[in-house]
Amino acid sequence: MDSVNGLSRRSRLGHRAWWVASAALIAIIVAGAFSTLPGLLTGPLHREFGWSRGSIGLAASVNMVLYGLTAPFAAALMDRFGIRRVVVVALVIIASGAALTTVMTTAWQFTLYWGMLVGLGTGSMATAFGATVTQRWFVRQRGLVTGVLASGSVFGQMVFLPALSWIVDHHGWRPSLVTLVLAACVTAPLMWLVLRDHPADVGREPYGADGPVPRPVPARGAGRRALTVLRDTARTRPFWLMAGAYAVCGASTNGIMWTHFTPAAHDHGMPATTASSLLAAIGVFNVIGTVASGWATDRRDPRRLLAVFFALRGLLLMCLPLLMSATVQPSLMVFVIAFGLLDLATVPPVVALCREFYGDTGAVAFGWVSAAHQVGAALAAYGGGAARDAFGTYGPVWVALGALCAAAALLSLLVRRTAPADRAAAGPCLTAVDRL
Repeated sequence: MDSVNGLSRRSRLGHRAWWVASAALIAIIVAGAFSTLPGLLTGPLHREFGWSRGSIGLAASVNMVLYGLTAPFAAALMDRFGIRRVVVVALVIIASGAALTTVMTTAWQFTLYWGMLVGLGTGSMATAFGATVTQRWFVRQRGLVTGVLASGSVFGQMVFLPALSWIVDHHGWRPSLVTLVLAACVTAPLMWLVLRDHPADVGREPYGADGPVPRPVPARGAGRRALTVLRDTARTRPFWLMAGAYAVCGASTNGIMWTHFTPAAHDHGMPATTASSLLAAIGVFNVIGTVASGWATDRRDPRRLLAVFFALRGLLLMCLPLLMSATVQPSLMVFVIAFGLLDLATVPPVVALCREFYGDTGAVAFGWVSAAHQVGAALAAYGGGAARDAFGTYGPVWVALGALCAAAALLSLLVRRTAPADRAAAGPCLTAVDRL
């Protein structure tokens, strides 16, 4: 009996789904590394070319917008042409954009090469990519795998940021770009060798499935399908509730924390390098919190998890003005740890809800919800700076975002869950009351 159990355990651990998920994680880590570079390039580009920080920031803004808007179309393209082809092409686009950036001479070229090409490539490997892999290859442990893949982007930032910063300081900004180009070029053939589009391609069933699952017919017209999914989901109440909550998520994380936390801390006398180190620490706890959230999503109601995460995040943001000081106090470290645990914890529950409501189109629907996340982030990035100029302090910003997080918690609880019988059905499973 023990030998049988041992064989079964080895069979589970050796399932091809885990290899595919591992390969996807590597691609997401490499793509995440590219998001660390704009902050390192601003100073060197300003000194070498004399470009304004606004023109340099424009490329980063274009990159951020395309990162969000590309996700649903990339998920639809994966349904049409397969995961492997889309990811390999995306890595080639990223490498091309970064390589061209090393020979640019004008600011508009930076916007084109880095903002557009790298934005399109990295957007193709955003969280919608992880949702697609999870939906196709896993029946059990979906929440856990979603959490691990979602944390890959932040992990990539942590792994590459110290090395890239050292390269920029000691060898200049171009070698740092070449490093990322090489990383993408090495990753592309690895993805071609390991990634597979569906378990049926290798004669296996999804992890945790009772039997083989047939490969779905490729969905033609990827762009049209992405827009069709937007049209159909936009007619349902859960989509708008999740999109609204996720827009607040983007505003209270990427939009404000990663853009304005360092200058806000500097306003209180804290050195910028110290504040940046605190942000890096938040990134460390991001990984832990996202994986833990994925584990919890497999076992608890995703709506209630979202509500708890938003409520706690709102409380932390409202307390932040009282915790800021010129030095790192224990109370501020508690904030860093707690905020890090909550930062990306919203991803697995939202992915699970999109899958529950929209079935086979769940990954594309999540891509559109993620676009709302980026819109919220962009508005907060701009609004936070405008509020600082108007009030002379970031205090009202933290309080306002804390209140928005409380509203997002309520929106999460308003999402009606589907009936158990409908939950197993493929495709959208909404009752009449869920439709607008």
